[in-house]
Order: sequence, then C-alpha cells, then structure tokens
Amino acid sequence: MHIDLSFLPALGAAFLLVFARAGTMVMLLPGLGEQNISPRIRLTIALILAAVLLPLHRSAYHIDTGALAPSLVLLVEEILIGAVLGLTARLTISALEVAGSVIAQQLGLGFVTAVDPTQGEQGVIIGNFLTLLGITLFFATDMHHLVIAALNDSYGLFEPGEVPATGDVAALVTKTASGAFRIGIQLSAPFLVFGLLFNIGLGVLSRLMPQMQVFFVALPASILIGLLFLVLVLGTMMGFFLDYVGGVLHELAPHG
Repeated sequence: MHIDLSFLPALGAAFLLVFARAGTMVMLLPGLGEQNISPRIRLTIALILAAVLLPLHRSAYHIDTGALAPSLVLLVEEILIGAVLGLTARLTISALEVAGSVIAQQLGLGFVTAVDPTQGEQGVIIGNFLTLLGITLFFATDMHHLVIAALNDSYGLFEPGEVPATGDVAALVTKTASGAFRIGIQLSAPFLVFGLLFNIGLGVLSRLMPQMQVFFVALPASILIGLLFLVLVLGTMMGFFLDYVGGVLHELAPHG
C-alpha cells in the first residue's frame, strides 16, 4: 500500500502563511496583545485561528515548494496584512486614551499617573481606567467576533500573492488614527465645557473675593464635581465609543 504524502510540504507552507497573518493580528490586538498576557495563550489562539481558516482559504495560496524567495516574499506580505488588521483595532481603542488625557487635564488630575497594565508604561489614571473598561466591554459585547470576521474577510481585500496597495493601507491607517483622535475629543467634549465654565466661575469668584485662596478651593472642587460628572456620563460615553468601534470593524468585515 502506497500513501502519497507529497501534498504535506505545500500544506505546511500554507498553514505557516495563514498563521503569520493571524498571529501578527493577535499580537497587536487590544486585550490579547498586551504584555501581561501569556505568550502561550496568544500562540494558542493564533494556532486555532490558523487551523480554522486554512481549509477555507487553502486554495488562495499558490506555493512553489522548490522556490524559497517567492515564499519568503509571501510570508512578509502576510505579516504586513496581519499588522494592518491588528494596528487598526489598536488605534481604534486608543481613542479612550485621548479622551482620558483630556478629561484628566480638565479635572486637575493630569499629574496623577499609574502604570497602564495594557502597555506596561506610565499613563494618566483616568485614561487607564477608560481603556480597561473599553477592552472589557469590547469582549463582553462579543465585538472580538467582528475581528475574527475581519480576518476572514481580509482574504477578499488582500489576496495572498498580491502586493497590498500602499496608498489604500496608508489611507486606512490615517483614517483610523484621525478617527480615534476625533472620537476621543468628542468623548471628552462635556468635560471641556465643564472645565471652561468652572474656570470662568473661579475667575469671577476671585474678582468678587480677592482675599479668598481660590486654588485651594478650586482643585478639590474640580476633582469632586468632575468625578461625579464622569459617573453620570460614563454609560453614554462608552455606548458612543462601542458604536464607533462597531462601525470601524464592520468596514473591515462587511460580511461579519
């Protein structure tokens, strides 16, 4: 009995290419690509995604096992595509960091920093809180399913073997980054109004009562009133943010 195993090298190469795309995306995804997440967990998730996607898109890979250079070029292209997908999701979540920084400045907490558990770096404490809350809601509302759908649909947008249009990729990254900054400012807009009115009120108060030490009254009042205001608008803020994230992911996964 003769068993033909000549298909295994091509199949293994195809699996490696699918894994390169999925693994790069998982490495950059918010919530999964963080420093405090075990590399084994990320590796397991990437391997599972590659195993699921391989039967669906095996025919898209035309691999010549006798030529190494084309396979290496294809591998680099797959890594770049996975990086684009992961970076898009990462930039989308960064809107909360922008909002947190602006809110902290308006409340007088801009100097209060803590270690961001998602990045391992110092960050504004309100920004850290909003980022963790956003990532939690991202998974709680099953939006990570849209990321998987985007990975699947990416084979229609970026077919294996075709060089991605650098102009389109640059436009996507630029649009995502500008959109994240815009949404961050919109999320923090109520606090910009609060800071403006509060400071105007302090200016009037200092003119009416020159002997009063306005700074010692203003800072605690700003923090207390601002935090109470944050509690009141937090639900609306996060709902608006999730709608934005859903819109971005639906553009990447129109069939998801």
